[in-house]
Amino acid sequence: MNDFDSIPDWIAAACLLVGAFLCLTAGLGVLRFPDVLSRMHAGTKPQVMGVLLIMIGGAIRLTGWSATWMLLLVAAFQLITAPVNAHMVSRIAYRRRHVRRDLLVVDELVDAQRGAELRAGQEGMSGDQPADAPEHTRAEDDGRRPSPRDLDDALPD
Repeated sequence: MNDFDSIPDWIAAACLLVGAFLCLTAGLGVLRFPDVLSRMHAGTKPQVMGVLLIMIGGAIRLTGWSATWMLLLVAAFQLITAPVNAHMVSRIAYRRRHVRRDLLVVDELVDAQRGAELRAGQEGMSGDQPADAPEHTRAEDDGRRPSPRDLDDALPD
């Protein structure tokens, strides 16, 4: 008797293969995409769908309620944690200015960030920057790319 005699076995195999392919494309996207937001998108959207399809394929193929409940729990945690993780990574990247803002179609956070920077400046805080972050370099002030000399000047002695 063949292992793939029934329709549920074929459905499970298809779910496992498509899920593995989506996880592979997520990994390749994280390696290949140029900026933080693109990488974050590649690392969350297809990866979550890939893991869910793998969990569905495993639940169809495996027998027993304990395995099914374990796979359901893994899928639930994946659905809960991946969007939160993506939100936090994108928010930190935006605040630390690691996002190419010229690629954004709509920038809804620019006004909120300006207001937060103004409030932080009035209170003597440096905003969301780390305590040991260098001050703005001359290149940032005039809009050009910083040279190695500018970066060296910004570092503390």
